[in-house]
Amino acid sequence: MAADKTTIARPYARAAFGEAQAHKVLGPWSDSLQRAAAVVQDPRVQNLLGNPAVTNAELAKFVIDLAGPQLDEQGRNFIQTLAENRRLAYLPEISTLFDELKDEAEGVVDVTVTSAAPLENSQRDALSAALQRRLKRQIRLHCETDPSLLGGAVLRAGDLVIDGSVRSRLDRIAYELAA
Repeated sequence: MAADKTTIARPYARAAFGEAQAHKVLGPWSDSLQRAAAVVQDPRVQNLLGNPAVTNAELAKFVIDLAGPQLDEQGRNFIQTLAENRRLAYLPEISTLFDELKDEAEGVVDVTVTSAAPLENSQRDALSAALQRRLKRQIRLHCETDPSLLGGAVLRAGDLVIDGSVRSRLDRIAYELAA
């Protein structure tokens, strides 16, 4: 996400989050924003966004119709405001930022675990439980494999990185021996 797009999207995401939180509809808004973001990412729609022959009202109606029935009146007004301000192209960033605010409010954190071999279900469960105790938040675990790690795992949760890989340990030993 480019910094300038994020900067422009942030106040819109906060406004959407505040509205959705006030009406206790975070889930439906998240779903609708994700669908609206997918709509504006379609190359055919991107051509319409810059087309002077298409009015802001037409663009707003198009996105609203495709975003789904969960979009309440405030959500429809939000999409119309984005269209009037020529900010529909920022929906992917707005959706991402909205979901970050939603996760923060709900006490959920995404954790990516990269391991040398696929984790078994029991290992995933144990890791989730340990991370939940450590981070004091609900964990949404995403697992990846990278055989170049040789063994162990690397955990990433936002800015927190825990590198317990064998490759990392070997790199540290080689550095110390060369020093």
